[in-house]
Amino acid sequence: MKTALSPAVAAIAAALALTVTSAAPAAASGSADSAGLREVLFVGNNWEGTADVLESSGALTKVGRINVIPDKDERLLEIHLNPVKLAYFLGIRATVGEGHDQFVDDMYSTPDGSAVVVSRPSFADVVSIDVATGRVNWRFPVSGFRSDHMAVSPDGKRVAVSASTSNTVHVLDIGTGRETGSFTTGDKPHENVFSADGKHIWNMAIGEVNTALDDPFFDWTKGDRKITVVDAHTYETVKVIDMRERLDAFGRSDLSDAVRPVAFTPDESKLYFQVSFFNGFLEYDVAADRITRLKTLPKNPATSEDRTTWVNDSRHHGLSMSPEGDKLCAAGTMDDYAAVVDRTTLQEGPLVTVSKPYWATVSGDGKSCVVSESGADAVTAIDFATGRKVASVPVGDHPQRVRLGHVAADWTGPAAARP
Repeated sequence: MKTALSPAVAAIAAALALTVTSAAPAAASGSADSAGLREVLFVGNNWEGTADVLESSGALTKVGRINVIPDKDERLLEIHLNPVKLAYFLGIRATVGEGHDQFVDDMYSTPDGSAVVVSRPSFADVVSIDVATGRVNWRFPVSGFRSDHMAVSPDGKRVAVSASTSNTVHVLDIGTGRETGSFTTGDKPHENVFSADGKHIWNMAIGEVNTALDDPFFDWTKGDRKITVVDAHTYETVKVIDMRERLDAFGRSDLSDAVRPVAFTPDESKLYFQVSFFNGFLEYDVAADRITRLKTLPKNPATSEDRTTWVNDSRHHGLSMSPEGDKLCAAGTMDDYAAVVDRTTLQEGPLVTVSKPYWATVSGDGKSCVVSESGADAVTAIDFATGRKVASVPVGDHPQRVRLGHVAADWTGPAAARP
């Protein structure tokens, strides 16, 4: 039986309920603003090492492209001269990379739109790329041997990056690459989220996802999976949430406690999250510290039930919320669809056929869910109101993360890439 929260823990939970960042961006037109910036979508093409830059709304017209591995030869030489680094580099290729190198996982632009900061898993680093010249401004090697998901602070001045093999999150000054602090997480830190007021960082550790021990009997081999909430200035732990306890109390001891992509409500009281191996998502009440609802989404009959064939333990991977907080958008990765779900009734809309969708975000105008089709090298927008596809554009090899950002109003790509 689940024990009652102590007054101290209850107070922390109540405070956190007021400070968790919403995943929904403010509506914007994508046109140049007063600072001479243009809102865009950055699309990270993981296996190619490029970032396509698209209009943030509407037809998602391509604006330009950035090479995020301009120092590739230098990095490969460094790796091949170090047997340990080479072993991990090849290991990433053979496991989570599905036979490919992982050159871009996550990315955010600087507040002035002059650079994009990128985490590069196979190179175990974070770099800042000047969007005008295409050159590296700074480079930060993470601890361990692989970098992963990032988050940007509300003021745009810091980025938090998961170092997945060292169970560490580094927080960097986005302009200089200087580390402002770090904190320890569970096994294999994954997604990071800043609170709206910038006071807390939430990290979700997913454990081992690249082994073949995917039968529920071997769940104990997956490691220490938990949510770590820290003070974003002192980097001291504020709270640790073990979803195993909450799932058991909810009556779903059969579900994995590896929390994947998440989305918060605009009032920041509810957390929606996906877990490994599950075709759906759950609702968590932050203040009450308990799971309150579950949504099971349809299975694709063509999807193999052999869990070892699912990419990095993901059945579904990608979750976003409309700015009004009334709709969720879920990417059914292994089931080859995406769907908009009414948050009140949890009723899904049409299943939009897409190929291995790997991420879901919100368009700049807030009207659409934007998913990356990693199996088709495309990005597709789905209207929140109707649940129907409204745009689709080709991008590079294996798109994963899609993030809103800014470039100069007249930007069309780095000078070195122009004809």
